[in-house]
Amino acid sequence: MQPYLERYYGNPSSVHRAGRETRAAIDDARDQLASLLKVKPHELIFTSGGTESNNLAVIGLARSHAHEGRHLICSRAEHHAVLHAFEHLQREGFEVTWLDVSGDGLIDVEALEHALRAETTLVSIMRANNETGVIQSLTEIVGCCREHGVLIHSDMVQSFAKLETDLSAMNVDAASFAAHKFYGPKGSGLLYLRGGLPIERIQFGGSHEGERRPGTENVPAIVGMAAAAQYVLEDRAVEQARQEKLRDDLWRGIASVFPATQLNGSARHRLANTLNVSFPGWTSETLLMALDLEGVCVSSGSACMVGSVVASHVLLAMGLSPERTASAIRFSLGKETTADEIERTTEAIARVLNRRKSRAALPRDDGYAVV
Repeated sequence: MQPYLERYYGNPSSVHRAGRETRAAIDDARDQLASLLKVKPHELIFTSGGTESNNLAVIGLARSHAHEGRHLICSRAEHHAVLHAFEHLQREGFEVTWLDVSGDGLIDVEALEHALRAETTLVSIMRANNETGVIQSLTEIVGCCREHGVLIHSDMVQSFAKLETDLSAMNVDAASFAAHKFYGPKGSGLLYLRGGLPIERIQFGGSHEGERRPGTENVPAIVGMAAAAQYVLEDRAVEQARQEKLRDDLWRGIASVFPATQLNGSARHRLANTLNVSFPGWTSETLLMALDLEGVCVSSGSACMVGSVVASHVLLAMGLSPERTASAIRFSLGKETTADEIERTTEAIARVLNRRKSRAALPRDDGYAVV
């Protein structure tokens, strides 16, 4: 990215040499990403991140196909960038069917098929959940939509580089990506839109990105996103197997120091790097702060819920009790996570849990135990 932050500064829409240099960098990045995703370069739209990609896909496709029907389908466990886009469309007069998920976080494809109508134009189901890591059966979901002639968008922000992503074989109409989820720069994203599919822009300005997303392109971020995608896919299968082992080691370690802990989400159908567990008798906020003091960074719910610890809408959609939801913690692993860190995390959890036991054993002046 550095040359495009210093030397190559031209506006890529300009016709002079400085502009042509940055335009060439964008074209190269688009070609590289298209090759990795197995699509055509013109089917990729550069955005500011996963939120914009999801908003553009959901709102843009719904509006552009409103003349065919105004019924839409979405699951209750989607990311807020998708949920809130559908809620916005409801206020515009669209009708939305909200699909429930099972206790394991999975979509019932039969329920999806039952919800489809003649006036249904768009379905949006994420490939893998950002909080639980649960992987949906996208092949069956796409097949169902194709059979009924309904557009299918999938939020793939969490799954890219963790699962094989051959968009030509997956046959979706649109898919969203965010660079920071695969070690690229924050504030950079991508929307795949099947060639020839009309979409209504949701921002207004110039004719950038094939007149689908106006605004001067963020050249350094786009270059960085393409480089990061290449980097993370080089050893994807081996790396995911390594992370899966570390994740399972972490789960066993947690269960050994706190047998009452509960796994949230499907044990079989989930990403290798994600572990979402509940600690009965504790609150997420207490654990977050205590583990942070131990040098362990974990989260509760979505990392996008800035400044507050709120109940996870994903876990509630799975039918989990408010108490179990309120004690849930998400552990996320990555390429730099080591076995030593997993061991130290388990030890940190044990120290946090044991501190409460130690305090509870201390008498107070009034004769009551400290809790």
